[in-house]
Amino acid sequence: MNFSMEITATDGNARTGIIKTVRGDIRTPAFMPVGTAATVKAMKPETVRETGADIILGNTYHLMLRPTAERIAKLGGLHKFMNWQGPILTDSGGFQVMSLAKLRKISEDGVSFQSHIDGSKHMLSPERSMEIQRLLGANIVMAFDECTPYPATEQQTEESMLLSMRWAKRSYDAFHNGSDHAAQNALFGIVQGGVFEKLRHHSASVLKDIDFDGYAIGGLAVGEGQDVMFDVLDFTMPEMPNNKPRYLMGVGKPDDIVGAVQRGIDMFDCVMPSRSGRTGQAFTRRGAINMKNSRHTDDPRPIDAECHCSACRHYSRAYISHLIRSGEILGPMLMTEHNLTYYQDLMAGLRDAISKKTLNKFVNEFHAMRELGDIEELT
Repeated sequence: MNFSMEITATDGNARTGIIKTVRGDIRTPAFMPVGTAATVKAMKPETVRETGADIILGNTYHLMLRPTAERIAKLGGLHKFMNWQGPILTDSGGFQVMSLAKLRKISEDGVSFQSHIDGSKHMLSPERSMEIQRLLGANIVMAFDECTPYPATEQQTEESMLLSMRWAKRSYDAFHNGSDHAAQNALFGIVQGGVFEKLRHHSASVLKDIDFDGYAIGGLAVGEGQDVMFDVLDFTMPEMPNNKPRYLMGVGKPDDIVGAVQRGIDMFDCVMPSRSGRTGQAFTRRGAINMKNSRHTDDPRPIDAECHCSACRHYSRAYISHLIRSGEILGPMLMTEHNLTYYQDLMAGLRDAISKKTLNKFVNEFHAMRELGDIEELT
């Protein structure tokens, strides 16, 4: 088999293991840096790999518009195009159509919309989404779905979920329609249903009957708050297959990730570490800090003394603060490298704790360190 998952250890509901793909192994729990337009912003692909990332994420919506999936395919596929040789997951484009596109219209066929770039008209359907992701050469392909808006009534959420389930079956059929790409790679279904237990259970049941290679939980981290998100995970996770990957889409903050790992999630993605890096927020073991703050301007210490990234090994808080405040390009580069390294170190720590069955100790220490706040200001 070209795609499989092996669970090597568990601790409570949490698990660690290896997802095997034709492009290499993914250690789980895994965090996927977001490379929306064939780049993790402010980072070279080889630097992304050096942070500890096994897999990155690309985006169907953005790449279909620019430079187009057809052009990328002619140039050898997304791996060659962006010089990333490891696994790539592509999302289906549904979320971006709903959030970015102009004059979008949803029908049973799919979503017709105008590009946010130049106003050109396009149609994205389950079949077209599968075609684009095949042209890109994605190793993990996401079924096309509608990201239900939040908040929404139970009736609105049910209608949206049922449409996504019909699209999921069409995605499955199109993905497996005589393609060598399907024989080598994987297709994940996406559980929808908002904050409603009955709808989440129905969605999971439909997707299990279709029999996807992995299962994502969508429609969270959209404003519902951490407590609600964890509640949804608590009543959804028992419905998820034990022998296949579980992916929580668009999450998130470090404490979101830790709580979701405790509940059995294997994979995550979020723009937060890279976007925060570009705007001056650094993640540390003692919580997030604002590098634009004047308290850092004379501080010769690293962002995080325990971090092994080049930003922390070679540069001071004072220098990085200067770069960020001055708008210098090197600032976002160093900050993004640091943040992605922090996230990958967090995932490595979670994997190690699960393997040693010391996850509760790890989680308690994680929260205790964050409660301390940043290191004391130099006087």
